[in-house]
This record gives sequence, C-alpha cells and structure tokens, in this order.
Amino acid sequence: MDHYKLVLPEHLNHYGYLFGGNLLHWIDEIGYIAANLQFPGHEFVTIGLDNVVFKQSIKLGSILKFDTNLTRLGKTAATYNVKVSCEDRDTGSIAQVFETNITFVSIDKTGKKKPINESDADQGSIIP
Repeated sequence: MDHYKLVLPEHLNHYGYLFGGNLLHWIDEIGYIAANLQFPGHEFVTIGLDNVVFKQSIKLGSILKFDTNLTRLGKTAATYNVKVSCEDRDTGSIAQVFETNITFVSIDKTGKKKPINESDADQGSIIP
C-alpha cells in the first residue's frame, strides 16, 4: 500500500526540517490503516518499532512516499515494513530516507490479545 504526505511548515523543527516525531506519527498511522484494511473486524494497537534511524534531513515542501507491506503474521500480531522515500525536487533523484518494521497486536474489547487467522484477511483489500 502506497501513501503520500506533503511536508508543511507545521511539520518542521526549529532547524527548518521535518520533525522526526511527525514522521514516526505518520508511520504509526499508515501502518494502522494497513492493518485495519487487511484484517477487518480486528482492533489493533502498536507494540513497537524495530529501528529508528533518520537517514537524512527532509525539507519543507517534500512529498514523502510510504510503501507499506505485511512481512509477518503471528498468532496475535502483524508486522509491516514501512519504507519512506523522498524525491529531490531539484534533481529528480529519489532517496529512501527511512525504513522500519512496525508491529501491531490485535486486541478484544477488554484489551486482551485476540488471535488473527490468515482467513481473516480481506481478500478484496487494497493491500496486496
């Protein structure tokens, strides 16, 4: 699933570049959307990111592409790989600026872990 975000002035830090917390927020949100679209009827909460390394600064006006793919399905958890790329508007070159794996756990209404079955996946989902 591809998703895009435009870096606006309110997303910047005091140095004039994208505040890393905004990027992490977007990754969490986009991963959550992917999990919910792929496994309807499940409630998901984030349990972790495996790696947080910002590879380069991101400028105002940049358009970020988020490529999200399911990489692991456990008994109660789903892990998605999220790659973030950015096109340099001056040169047209595309660089991967961030990558992580984010894991969500399925919970029931009481907050206890709820099993996920492969058959729960929405076959008509926009997620490949």
